[in-house]
Amino acid sequence: MGKIRVALAGVGNCASGFTQGLFYYRKEKKQPFGLRRLTLGGYFPWDIEIVSAFDIDARKVGRDLSQAIFAEPNNTMGFAQVPDLDVLVHKGRVLDGVGQYLKGVVVVDSSPEANVPQVLKRSDAEILINLLPSGAMEASRWYAEQAMEAGCAFINVTLTSVASSPVWSERFKRAELPVVGDDLVDQMGATTLHRTLMRLLSAQGVRISETYQLDVGGGTESLDTLERTRDVKRKIKTRTVKSALPYEADVVAGTTDYVDFMQNRRDSYLWIKGTYFGGAPLEIELRLSTVDAANAGAVLLDVVRAVKLGLDRGEVGVLSAVSAYAFKRPPTIMPLEKAAQFFEDFISKTSGDPARRL
Repeated sequence: MGKIRVALAGVGNCASGFTQGLFYYRKEKKQPFGLRRLTLGGYFPWDIEIVSAFDIDARKVGRDLSQAIFAEPNNTMGFAQVPDLDVLVHKGRVLDGVGQYLKGVVVVDSSPEANVPQVLKRSDAEILINLLPSGAMEASRWYAEQAMEAGCAFINVTLTSVASSPVWSERFKRAELPVVGDDLVDQMGATTLHRTLMRLLSAQGVRISETYQLDVGGGTESLDTLERTRDVKRKIKTRTVKSALPYEADVVAGTTDYVDFMQNRRDSYLWIKGTYFGGAPLEIELRLSTVDAANAGAVLLDVVRAVKLGLDRGEVGVLSAVSAYAFKRPPTIMPLEKAAQFFEDFISKTSGDPARRL
């Protein structure tokens, strides 16, 4: 079935985790713990090949991707050896990619920016993954433009409205290209855990009256969120958590602060208050600690392979099933079970031998 050739816009912690994951699971084929799916539509994680990359930091631009993913300010965990990939990181356009809080963290490279569509075409990339900071909304849309010009499908990991925008979804449809997004879910994040608990408690007859989810993290994404997208993320997360309840309740969910020494770790605090039989009171308090970059890896592997299926079939515009399954801000928010079934139905359109290359 061939390789899935992808390009990365942004070589931060998530790009590091994603790249390391490709090589980690090549080595761990027989015991692929940590994946949601080993095979998806006949494709395996090791079928994915990164062919080009873009960033603006001087410590990454001009270096091989295998080195750039470990360059400052990246600070996520290292869990796999990545060989020289013969993929140089090209200079992208800065636009709003560096907020006030990141000016002291990111060292903007002074070299001329690359012709992104030309690089994408020359590398035969078929999918461009947008991994920019959440606050870089103008730059995210600019990369969506470059993807269309180069004839690439577009995966929007950020919360910038692309797939969820009727205007942008129509543009990708006219360009005869697939697009998915927006705001990638975590493999085991606080929002997923929160939604699952809300649904479980409601099914057991508990009436939830108040609940909150508060996140504290390190890394450049958390710092950028604190400055530019905290309110937007809170609205998206709150709406997502609320969708798990069949009735109204007081819900607050979102990022609260940045702690530099936490590195790429995120601590989430959940509190739920409700009543059950006879009006008896119930309270739950939880703390979840995760690594941001690793949390995105398994979901992104599924998304890349699903988008490749869309390309193989000639599907264009928003891939609704993929967006509902893997993103917090899809065009249509669905209950977890419905989104999962929608995704399974999407995959089942293509048959493949799951053991062909094990």
